[in-house]
Amino acid sequence: MAEIDALDEKITRLNQRLKAAQMGLQIERRGTKLCLRGTLPPRPGSAKLRPHQQRLSLGLPATAAGLKQAEQEVKIIAGQLLQDTFDWQNYQTFLGGKRLSQMSLSEQLAAFEQDFLSELPRQQNPAATKTTWDSAYAPYIRKLDAIAVAHPNLTLVEAIYKTVNSTAIHSRSRQLCCTTLNALAQFLKLPLPTDLKSLAGNYGTSKTRSRMLPTDEEIVSNWAKIPNPAWQFVYGVMATYGLRNHEVFFCNFSGLSRNKTAIGDTMIEVLPTTKTGSHQVWAFYPEWIDEFGLRDIRLPELETDLTKTTLQRIGQRVTAQFRRYEIPFSPYNLRHAWAVRTIHFGLSDTVAAKMMGHSVAIHTRTYHQWITARDQQQAVDTALSAKRYSEETARRGNWS
Repeated sequence: MAEIDALDEKITRLNQRLKAAQMGLQIERRGTKLCLRGTLPPRPGSAKLRPHQQRLSLGLPATAAGLKQAEQEVKIIAGQLLQDTFDWQNYQTFLGGKRLSQMSLSEQLAAFEQDFLSELPRQQNPAATKTTWDSAYAPYIRKLDAIAVAHPNLTLVEAIYKTVNSTAIHSRSRQLCCTTLNALAQFLKLPLPTDLKSLAGNYGTSKTRSRMLPTDEEIVSNWAKIPNPAWQFVYGVMATYGLRNHEVFFCNFSGLSRNKTAIGDTMIEVLPTTKTGSHQVWAFYPEWIDEFGLRDIRLPELETDLTKTTLQRIGQRVTAQFRRYEIPFSPYNLRHAWAVRTIHFGLSDTVAAKMMGHSVAIHTRTYHQWITARDQQQAVDTALSAKRYSEETARRGNWS
């Protein structure tokens, strides 16, 4: 008890010196640990917009040695606040109350997963977030960890590049690996000498350009081959609305069940529980609604409780059914065919991207070939129309 009283007296005297030096921070003892208190910027995810009084855990023991180190931390943080370079992530604690700098690589990777899953925007759709992590991020985090263990002489930066180079160039795996490890480097504040984006290749453009999409006639004929009405419904909705595999099971179909017949009344709503959240989609072609019998809502009996399954597993079931019924193309090709159909109809890229639940940048990159052809045709049509108008005007001038 006497040692604690003596330490508290030292803290009081030190805080007096810090106040006189206008550091703007004070040291506090909270049980057996030391922390700082002062006016700090809002924490990540905070609803507050302006700096306010907060505590910052130092993870230092309430001892004379800990107090000496805390004084150094005050000077560092005060300098950062003065230069507007303070970053909460440098002081964020994760598993076991450790900072990133105090962790092993495996602990840092676990902290990255924890941060990814708990990021505020992603908390609004935890099922989709977990699916994204499991399918797109986790495989490359595990690969990095395995490479680092197998090659302990490598620095983390070297292990990152070795992991990227272990994937095939211009592949989906390379693209996802670069996205994942770039996010990890940013999380760890780890500078990379070569931007991973430059190593990602051009998977999206090359694959979409070479993909042979089913024609409208092939889409209709293969729908007729499916013997199960419920799976016919899934196929028909995906073809008519360009949905992802799992999205069919998380839609509001009330617009169809009202037996509306006008072209503008073909909208369905994809619910917020899906990969990219809520968005509205219209039919292309509207006549497929009746041709595929979509006003009679019939979904297969699948487990859709996302506490018991994942969006990825639901999507895999759809893919498996396509194989079972010997559909000669993947479910995703129905989505791509829908997108190209909207391009031929002249639908705005911004509107089409919104309906598909992805960004305009992704839409433009994925469907670049068809968008370019449409824009070129429109330019040609405009030029020819202008020429005809000019010639017609000249003829009228001659007649007068």
